[in-house]
Order: sequence, then structure tokens, then C-alpha cells
Amino acid sequence: MDKDKIISLSQKAFGICIVAMGIQQLAYGNISPNFVPLDYSPNIIYRALAYPWGIVFTLTGFAYLLNKKVYEVALISGGVFLTLFLLGYLPFLLFFSDKGRVFMQWAPSMQTLSFTGASFIMAASCRREGSHSNVAVKFLEKLMPYGGFFFSVMLIDYGLLHFVYIQGVSTMVPSWMPFHYFWTYLTGTALIGAGLAIIFKFKLKLVATLLGLMIFLWLLMLHIPRAIADPLVMGGLELTRVFVTIGFTGISFLLAYSEKEK
Repeated sequence: MDKDKIISLSQKAFGICIVAMGIQQLAYGNISPNFVPLDYSPNIIYRALAYPWGIVFTLTGFAYLLNKKVYEVALISGGVFLTLFLLGYLPFLLFFSDKGRVFMQWAPSMQTLSFTGASFIMAASCRREGSHSNVAVKFLEKLMPYGGFFFSVMLIDYGLLHFVYIQGVSTMVPSWMPFHYFWTYLTGTALIGAGLAIIFKFKLKLVATLLGLMIFLWLLMLHIPRAIADPLVMGGLELTRVFVTIGFTGISFLLAYSEKEK
């Protein structure tokens, strides 16, 4: 397949992810805990902000799908997600909650950071040339090269979770597959290895392509069947995972085909 076609399809995959998650948050009338800790402040604040947030989230996805101001929208989105991590999850886990002492409780904050990276990777894939007049965009352009780093922090964290919480994570391996612990350890190793390789840009195209294929296999073998079996469990968590794996498949291929390997 043509490289430009792969990039375009990958951008659309991330757009589908953002639209679907935006609509899902509107349907539930709340902000996903992937972006803000739900017990950080009174629930009424989340309820008041949920619908504007959901609308903006959905419109962002449509901008990606319709190829409208993708560069600017992606950069600003990356800045928003990074702000949510730095001013929301990070102080919450470090100073305002005992949850920060539990490794697993950092997982949602890593999702926030992964969307930061994904947004900057999305912007970088647009290959915009020349300087931008908007001050905010010009500042965020300086952070754009670190998209792979932000995305990889999540990969490494989730990889470590496969080892620390082997019993729980192994239950997600489809029941028809033997050797659940083996596949869990293998996946954890692959995530950690991919994260480190992306950070250091080692065999970037090969690693990111294999990462995209692995995430796509999760979509087909794990998340779609689980979402079909129980789409409303834990506030639609399995549906969210379907959308996220679609989007992160696209982001992985954007890393593979839109950046120059060093």
C-alpha cells in the first residue's frame, strides 16, 4: 500500500477513536477517567463540564476525519491532554490521594499521557512547513517532537503492569488460548521493548509497525469479542478499549511511516 495512503488511513483511525470516545462521554454525561480523576473534585463539576468536553472531543475527531485544520487541532489537543496530566492527574496522585502509592492506579494517568503523545504524533504526520503565527501553536510545536516519548511512557508502564499484576492481566487472554502467563509476559516484554525502541528511535519503522499489528490483533481477538459480550460493563469500558485500540493502531502506523528513522 502507498505510504501516503497508510498515513491517511492511520489518521482516520485516530479520528474514529476520538469521535467515538466523544460520543460515548456525551451519552454517559461524564468525562472519561482516562483524562481526569473522577474523585478529584465534586461530581457536579464533572457533570457541568461533561457535555462541553464531549462536544469539543467529538468535533476534534471530526476535524481529523474531514482533514480540517488537523495540524493546529492536534497540537492544541496535545497541549490540553498534557495540561490535564500535569495539573490534574499528577498532583492528584502525588499529593491528594493514597492511590498514588499503588502502581495500578497510575494506569489512567498514563492514558492521558498517551493521548498527549498521540496528538503530537498526529500533528507531526501532517508535515506542515513554515512558521505559524499563533503563539500557542508555536509553543506547542516545540513539544511536538516528544510525541513518541509521551506515547512510549504509557507503553512501558502498561508493559510493567503485565509483570506486576500477572494474575489479573492474564485473565484477559482469550480462554481458547493456552499458556496465559506466557502470552502475558510476552506482551509485557513487547510493550516495554517497543516503548524503549520508540524513545531511542531504534528501528523505528519496524518496531512501530509490529506494535501497530499487535494492537490490531488485540482489537480483533480481545476487545471486540469482550465488547460484544458485555458492551455496558464498567461504564462501557470495553467499548472504550475498542475505540482506543483502533486509534492507537493508527498512531503506531503514523510513527512507522511519517517519521524519519535515525
